[in-house]
Amino acid sequence: MRPQVLTIAGSDSGGGAGIQADLKTFQELEVFGTSVLTAVTAQNTCGVHGVEAISPELVTQQLDAIGSDFTIAACKTGMLFDAARIEVVAAGVRRHALNRLVVDPVMIAKGGASLLQDSAVEALKTSLLPLATVVTPNVPEAEVLTGMRIRTFEDRLEAAERMLTYGVRAVVLKGGHMEGESAEDLVMTDSGAFILSTPRIQTNDTHGTGCTFSAALTAELAKGYSILEATVTAKRFIQSAISHGLDIGAGHGPTNHWAYAMYGEEDVTIESITTNHR
Repeated sequence: MRPQVLTIAGSDSGGGAGIQADLKTFQELEVFGTSVLTAVTAQNTCGVHGVEAISPELVTQQLDAIGSDFTIAACKTGMLFDAARIEVVAAGVRRHALNRLVVDPVMIAKGGASLLQDSAVEALKTSLLPLATVVTPNVPEAEVLTGMRIRTFEDRLEAAERMLTYGVRAVVLKGGHMEGESAEDLVMTDSGAFILSTPRIQTNDTHGTGCTFSAALTAELAKGYSILEATVTAKRFIQSAISHGLDIGAGHGPTNHWAYAMYGEEDVTIESITTNHR
């Protein structure tokens, strides 16, 4: 039987991010995807033109429908919109004992539109992250979650260490917003820390990268791989998706979810590092 997975996120009408990107990624990695919608966006490659949240009651009903009928091996969250929806999602995760939870703390769309209300950050930190296996922030999201500026590698280490104190088992602090020839993701747990590096690709086809990466990580966790193994595969998946762009739309185009299967795995350099955390 194929592993069954769940994405709890918003809809992207342009198909490059959100629920749509998650389900495409699940399919490519051969797990069966289910979904809970938290919001609907009017969105394309040029930006978000409208957002309407799904009621907390309907979010709860969706969670209960999935939780009562499917055996969810891993799940992920994306756009959660506000504190009310974060709280009902956290309650649903506890009620249905949804393990291997990946939290992608979606806050800002590629075009700059806010996708998480400011009042929701504390709910994310106190209600959802303690339930999570992995949190996958980019640098701006990590700055919001930790309240610190991140400019150097040492800042990234400190930020990851702070996020571990929220109760999450592992932090994957993505390096796409940092400068340099390589895109370096920091993976940190209580027992070890690693840098995963791939060549930086100059492209506008980056819409949905965070969603796609976290969905790939979720799929691999569902198959029983370790956090590091799952993260390496997710890094390879998103590197392929970015490297082989689709040239769709006039703005930030979507990544290529077919690329991993069509063009093969990308090389990822893995380096173990020592931090003050251990």
